[in-house]
Amino acid sequence: MLNFIPEIPVAQWINTAVDWMKDTFQFIFDPIKQDFGQFVETTADWLSQIPALIVILIVALIAFFVSGKKFGLVAFSIIGLWFVYNQGLWEELMYTFTLVLFASLISIIIGIPAGIWMSKSKWAQTIITPILDFMQTMPAFVYLIPAVVFFGIGMVPGIFASVVFATPPVVRFTNLGIRQVSNELVEAADAFGTTGSQKLFKVELPMARKTIMAGVNQTVMLALSMVVIASMIGAPGLGDKVLTALQRSQEGPGFVAGFGIVILAIIIDRVSQNLNKG
Repeated sequence: MLNFIPEIPVAQWINTAVDWMKDTFQFIFDPIKQDFGQFVETTADWLSQIPALIVILIVALIAFFVSGKKFGLVAFSIIGLWFVYNQGLWEELMYTFTLVLFASLISIIIGIPAGIWMSKSKWAQTIITPILDFMQTMPAFVYLIPAVVFFGIGMVPGIFASVVFATPPVVRFTNLGIRQVSNELVEAADAFGTTGSQKLFKVELPMARKTIMAGVNQTVMLALSMVVIASMIGAPGLGDKVLTALQRSQEGPGFVAGFGIVILAIIIDRVSQNLNKG
């Protein structure tokens, strides 16, 4: 009955738009792919060269102090990281951590200002909210397509896909946290003649810190959840080991690599949650 309606060439339009973006902004994509990619690789290599014992001790000390000098998280961190090292996956762990680190930092740098803008402007919230909905509901595999088109394969497209997937929580939580600041506090700040920036940095952001940090925690966890998917476009690390094991039907190596991701996720999650309690 609806056959009289011609097919809308959406796919063709998207292909044309992507080709135009690739050609027009190649002067931006190429330096990111080469220079930033080299920086990320160098960082991962540098972390891999640090003796595992030193890294484990540093993580244990961080866990000790952020947990209020409790030994549960310390013991888990030491045993978990030792297990990863014992299984010969230490270098892969450092590459995975590097990917999560850069993806999370970029997401936070983009997300917190966007969340602040949303909290201050109804127009910005109207525009940004459906974009965030799109980013959160679009299947993660779809992000790999423009990532490969713009940046080739390797760590950079993996970080790009992770940023797209992981940014929405920190934007939403920042917006929510600032909007939930007590009106009485805001009015008191206005009464004392504070400027907009003073009110933001001395009243609103401090009061919204716990909510914003909860968003940061979610962003880091989502970035970590992308490591296996990112390995499909050449991102090295534990995710690549899981993908290889899946392709070869090797249950043991796949489980061990996956368990390494779980260990890293629990350590990062517990540390960030304890930081938010401070």
